[in-house]
Amino acid sequence: MAETILFALAAAFVVLALLAAWLMAGQMTRRRSPDPSTSPSDYGLPFEHVTFPARDGMRLAGWLIGEGKRPVVIFCAGMFGSMDGDVHLAPHFVKAGLNVLQFDWRGHGRSDGSRTTLGLRERLDLLGAIDFLQSEGIRRIGLMGFSMGGAVALRAAAEDARAACVVSDGGFARMESALLGYAMARTGGRGRGLFRAFARLVLAMVGLRLGESVYPASPLPVVGRIAPRPVLFIHGADDPFVPPDDQDALYDACGEPKQLWRVPGAGHREVYDLHPDDYAGRVVAFFRAGLI
Repeated sequence: MAETILFALAAAFVVLALLAAWLMAGQMTRRRSPDPSTSPSDYGLPFEHVTFPARDGMRLAGWLIGEGKRPVVIFCAGMFGSMDGDVHLAPHFVKAGLNVLQFDWRGHGRSDGSRTTLGLRERLDLLGAIDFLQSEGIRRIGLMGFSMGGAVALRAAAEDARAACVVSDGGFARMESALLGYAMARTGGRGRGLFRAFARLVLAMVGLRLGESVYPASPLPVVGRIAPRPVLFIHGADDPFVPPDDQDALYDACGEPKQLWRVPGAGHREVYDLHPDDYAGRVVAFFRAGLI
């Protein structure tokens, strides 16, 4: 009798874990609304609304900010975020002689698509953005990626040499670590082994929902292909989603020239919040050196 009860409880636990992972995978891949609305015009910046196709034909919407045929830095938003959330950084670039292309990923904001893919197919969106700029006669292009966008930028640059230089601010190295960090942050750091197993289960369910494994979204296996184009990594030393070991692994796998700016006391994407002037100065100087 006791064995039967234990078996029933174990079976119920497995079923609940599978159901929870399936539901969480659905939550992670659902379409996202825009961040609180803003516009380059709120910062006195000239811009135009643009649309262009991703490499697989998905229609994407964005803003081309600045004037003329100056070099362009493509902003790559974080997971679940729209382009509205990063427009406050654009004035630093425009003032320094660089234009900015912002756009919403598939399944986000103003772009088409019914789901997000955690960086997997967003690579096709970024390659489409590069194609669009090239069709407009713009040849000097840099990539500025935030969080998931940092991972996508690294993968796209590894594939497409038209990206002359890359900044990755909080870009993850491994999908599993990012998801594990999210779970640990929500629970106060308890149950690491259990949550690691659950993170793997969730990613498997994400793969089932998308029809392909999400693990290739990790830039770690390909980041070495970017060299000899320069890469700047920006990380918080206390980032729960990209722990220092992952930061080091990503940096070590990248070829020269490369830089790592790791800030003590900073969490995920908190470096700008803590050191806005230093952040703007370093990033703009990096892109000016690589594009002008």
